[in-house]
Amino acid sequence: MAEKKEKEKELTFEEALDHLEEIVKKLETGEVPLEEAITEFNEAMSLAKSCDEKLKNAEEAITKLVKENGEVVDFEVKED
Repeated sequence: MAEKKEKEKELTFEEALDHLEEIVKKLETGEVPLEEAITEFNEAMSLAKSCDEKLKNAEEAITKLVKENGEVVDFEVKED
């Protein structure tokens, strides 16, 4: 199980999302034995969590600006 978690950490967001989509398609067929479906579901949940964390990290990174003096500030869109 720890090996599977390490593999997920190595996946890019796009790779994790592709793998998640494959699992969903497989489960949607309804032809997966129950034990395998449970295993696949658990892996899908782990992948979804990983994708969510990566999206949150990306969002945080793009909503911060660094001023010339090195001060980090939130990005704000000023509407006229």
